[in-house]
Amino acid sequence: MIIAVVNSKGGVGKSTLSVHLAAWLSTNGHRVTLADCDTQQSSSEWIREAAPQVNTVRMDNADTILNELPSLAEDADFVVADGPGSNTETSRALLLKADRALVPAKASMLEVRALAKATDVVRQAQDIRGGAPDAHLVLSMVAMRYRLTRDMKEAAAALKLPLATSALILRQVVADAPGQGAVVWDMGRRGAEAAAEIDAIFVEMVPEALRNTRKAAG
Repeated sequence: MIIAVVNSKGGVGKSTLSVHLAAWLSTNGHRVTLADCDTQQSSSEWIREAAPQVNTVRMDNADTILNELPSLAEDADFVVADGPGSNTETSRALLLKADRALVPAKASMLEVRALAKATDVVRQAQDIRGGAPDAHLVLSMVAMRYRLTRDMKEAAAALKLPLATSALILRQVVADAPGQGAVVWDMGRRGAEAAAEIDAIFVEMVPEALRNTRKAAG
């Protein structure tokens, strides 16, 4: 399965979700490749420290993604592709090849409205491919006492993408993780709450990972 983490807006938590998802999938016994498609290349550098068992590749243009991303899936159970924060063509290429897309967005009406451009690209890919990729909005970097308001629900519905019920809470330990070359599960007691929250997102968004693990264990 190829999972693309995309949003044409930067600073919304794409690398955080990508690195943690790749590490989580690996911890659950899967062969994982992280495809770093952002010019900053932060996720590939981060995961080499945090989860060195995860294979990493860098793909910096749309043609490379279209030509090479599918072959990565032949040698891995999951490919997690961290999309760029500005290049729409690169995001479009990812969506034309992905099985699933996670679209992180900050929890504010202004941020959700700004998603129109990103969701247009998602819908274009779905129209071309007859519904694929399966795409979901994931609220990211939200306040601890955040409540999903009716306006937010209606705004998400207007984007015609389902909204994950679990969200990534804004915590200092999450912000510290890249600098420490770690994922929150490896950051002791201070990372426990963040670990539980991120785990809930992935259980909801990638249930196949656990089903396949249990089947293999059986």
